[in-house]
Amino acid sequence: MKYFILIITFILTSNVYAQNINISVKTNLDLNCKFEKVIIKNAEHNFVSFTNNQIKRENLKSLKIIAKNPDILIIENLSKFINKINLEVKISNKDIILIQAFDQERNYSESAVFTRSTGEFIHEITKKINSDEKEKDISFYSCKKNNQDT
Repeated sequence: MKYFILIITFILTSNVYAQNINISVKTNLDLNCKFEKVIIKNAEHNFVSFTNNQIKRENLKSLKIIAKNPDILIIENLSKFINKINLEVKISNKDIILIQAFDQERNYSESAVFTRSTGEFIHEITKKINSDEKEKDISFYSCKKNNQDT
């Protein structure tokens, strides 16, 4: 599990550009995701893990993932930032859905990975990217479908 997290973190935190688009599987998902745990790195915590019993976080209700060939991938109800920004990385295949977006200054990013087979959803927020005091918030959710893939 640690290696999986490290690989995903590496993928999500590397500088990526718009050519990272691959929609090979059409998707229309409506998910309810239960918050499981978070890993926080900031001035107070250095990659400290907190479970849902230790920290208050909202569940993701009606998280929508819509993917259409050749390059349309829409994520709704994840965050206000993702709702209003163009995604730089958009991947949807039979195994995973991966997204990443940066603000205009490239000093803030949000990334997410949904694993279809397990229902695991990881949402990473990185702040102060251009600073030595980079902050990360990596939330883990367990998701169940409200509908089937179409």
